[in-house]
Amino acid sequence: MTDKLHDEADEIRSETAADAPELQEHDRLAELQQALEEANNKALYAAAEVQNVRRRLEGEKVQAAAYATTGFARDMLAVKDNLERALTHVPAGIEGDEQLKNFVDGIAATLRELDAVFARNGVTQVEAKGHPLDPNKHQAMVELPSDQEAGTIVEEMQAGYMLKDRLLRPALVAVARSAS
Repeated sequence: MTDKLHDEADEIRSETAADAPELQEHDRLAELQQALEEANNKALYAAAEVQNVRRRLEGEKVQAAAYATTGFARDMLAVKDNLERALTHVPAGIEGDEQLKNFVDGIAATLRELDAVFARNGVTQVEAKGHPLDPNKHQAMVELPSDQEAGTIVEEMQAGYMLKDRLLRPALVAVARSAS
């Protein structure tokens, strides 16, 4: 019986030994497949990351192009303010003086052209008087007694402007004071 057990054990050892190279090859193949899968996942991740960076940079490029004129437009608002002040301080009765009238007409034409340039480039004036105070577009400078609802803008001291959807300069305003 012991001989029979030894014979069976030898037979199992010989089958296992014969299968050993196949098992080793199978294990090696499984390792290689796992490594290939990991490499594919890393490559897909890297490709997705590159695509995300490309999209982000494209978006930043579009934003930079759209708002590249922000500083220039903000600086030009001072020119617009000065032209408007010049027109508001023209003395009455200049109709008789042709040279002075031509000078004032030139200032008005320059202001109209500046407004047209602003409009073509997406610079718009912030609505203020009669509207409720919006801290994203208006800067309250003073509260005034008024018969209007508290927080309503009753006077605009300096116009505010937007460049597309971004604030260039807030409107400086006076708001109605509450009755209390």
